[in-house]
Amino acid sequence: MSKETIKIPDIGSDTAEVIEISVSVGDEVGVDDSLVVLESDKASMEVPCPKAGKIVAILVKEGQSISEGDDLVEIEVVGEDSSPEPQSAAPTQETQAEKEKETAPEAASSSVEPAQSAAGPQTVSVPDIGTEDEVDVIEVCVSAGNEISEGDSLVVLESDKASMEIPSPYSGTVESVALKEGGKAKKGDQVLVMQVVGADVTAAQPAGESESPRPAVTPESAPAEKASQSATKPAPAEQANRSSGAEVYAGPAVRKLAREFSIDLKAVTGSGPKGRVVKEDLQNYVKNLVENKSPVANGAAGAGIPAVPEVDYAQFGDIETEAASKLHRLTAANMHRSWLNVPHVTQWDDADITDLEAFRKGLKGEAEKKGVKMTPLPFLLKACAAALKANPKFNASLADNGETIVYKQYIHIGIAVDTPAGLVVPVVRNVDKKSMWELAAETAELAAKAKDRKLKPQDMQGGCFTISSLGSIGGLGFTPIVNTPEVGILGVSKLTVKPVWNGKEFVPREMLPLSLSYDHRAINGADAGRFFSTLNEVLGDIRRLLL
Repeated sequence: MSKETIKIPDIGSDTAEVIEISVSVGDEVGVDDSLVVLESDKASMEVPCPKAGKIVAILVKEGQSISEGDDLVEIEVVGEDSSPEPQSAAPTQETQAEKEKETAPEAASSSVEPAQSAAGPQTVSVPDIGTEDEVDVIEVCVSAGNEISEGDSLVVLESDKASMEIPSPYSGTVESVALKEGGKAKKGDQVLVMQVVGADVTAAQPAGESESPRPAVTPESAPAEKASQSATKPAPAEQANRSSGAEVYAGPAVRKLAREFSIDLKAVTGSGPKGRVVKEDLQNYVKNLVENKSPVANGAAGAGIPAVPEVDYAQFGDIETEAASKLHRLTAANMHRSWLNVPHVTQWDDADITDLEAFRKGLKGEAEKKGVKMTPLPFLLKACAAALKANPKFNASLADNGETIVYKQYIHIGIAVDTPAGLVVPVVRNVDKKSMWELAAETAELAAKAKDRKLKPQDMQGGCFTISSLGSIGGLGFTPIVNTPEVGILGVSKLTVKPVWNGKEFVPREMLPLSLSYDHRAINGADAGRFFSTLNEVLGDIRRLLL
């Protein structure tokens, strides 16, 4: 047997939190057995074991934040022998020693060459970014004439999976910048040309000489070093210049968080090295806005809203506290953002689905043969797809701060699913192109994945419209919150039998209460009325889906 370290695979996110460890030291695991459960900003996922074997060591802990490539577990792989053949072991070791002896002078000399050739004009190119495809240039952090240091951010690139900064390999002056914000770049493309300041004397030292040792930081010397670090922070004038200018020092995760919450990074004071903005700075900025301790930049949402005072509930009786799950916190933040930024309007109506229900119940035998359960949801999905086609304003999103409307030529509809961990919205793609049976099977599969916390991030992206149903729970109606950047959401309540006048008499009809919330910046009341008319016509007579 051989020991092997299993690493975290591509998880579709910068970082994720370990929320459950599914194995223990000594466990025998098979291929695809779950090792841990991770939770990112968008989904929970299991990491399967790629090989069969015995768990020797677990290298992560619950609550730990990890990323792609981190060590996960060490296993003793079944059926593999790591011990070398006796006859070949000695020659191999001897050959390796000879190679190291031969290449030692070369390595020593090569370590000098880059530092010696660093002075003068240097071209900086895009390094390996994990893909050969072009990615978006979302920010250019420098301009011609800027003095920069090694490690300073040059540009920020964004792929389908993550955003990343390209740091400067040298210190010097920027002569010209080749990339533009909003453009594309790939590995090997020129970023800029810069005039490098001198060679690195330390790096150019002969192999036999070593640099001066750096003093160790002891408990006694820590305060002095901290004071020294604080002394090197930018002066207030420099800090203000960065806040108002184009240069904002922040990592990809911080920039992504700022975009999600519509925070202008130029308005945030960075507390990191060189005035770098860190996540704590964003949190403090938002906290100050909510508590109304500072003016709201650029008219951000929530201006002037006083903070809710903290209450000591224990003074009134026994209490029990429980930390909100990460998914719960994210849902709350997203709903709060949508409610503050979107002018909501809700319209109500009842759909007569008497004939639809009779037809659906008649499919029970056929559904059992196909191994699926035909619920009202596939009919609602199909009817909403027809209404979205007939009313394209609902199949759109606002962009460029409301100055552009993006009309989508596809119909992907999200379905809100209640899970023990919180609310998630998996997306059913190309609803208009799928049959009722396909929709019935897919919605059941997505709901099961949601409850088992096995949804992937891509399963919850790209929605055009959302259906939130409380039909199995009850209620006469509710106001669903628009799932931005979508512009509409349909709330479905519990089916009731009501007397309906047919012109001669009152007859019992099965009526489905519907509530349609929409973004009033993109949709007017007349548009919503037309959407409801189409929806009710299709639900009242499903033969219209054939037209």
